[in-house]
Amino acid sequence: MGYMSIAAHVGGSQVLGIIPTTLAEGNFVGKIVRKELRVPTMQDRIWKMLENSDAFIALLGGIGTLKEKFQIASWAQLNIQHKPIGLLNVDGFFNKLLSFLD
Repeated sequence: MGYMSIAAHVGGSQVLGIIPTTLAEGNFVGKIVRKELRVPTMQDRIWKMLENSDAFIALLGGIGTLKEKFQIASWAQLNIQHKPIGLLNVDGFFNKLLSFLD
């Protein structure tokens, strides 16, 4: 996340990091160029992301990335949110997931 936020910032984009307090205090993230908003829980994080984002794109990641991606996608199916959703499939990282979903 750090390199992405730095690249976005250098490129002139606004960057807002939304992080649960427990992760921020536990040094799970490094120093990142951005405005930081701390929230109590992961669920609060996803709602704040929804409020502050123009679109959603999932980069390479693990279980947490997939959980957030599927939650946003399910909210779109339920008409809770209508923002664009993308998946950056670098070097076929998500090929098996996409095959499963197809």
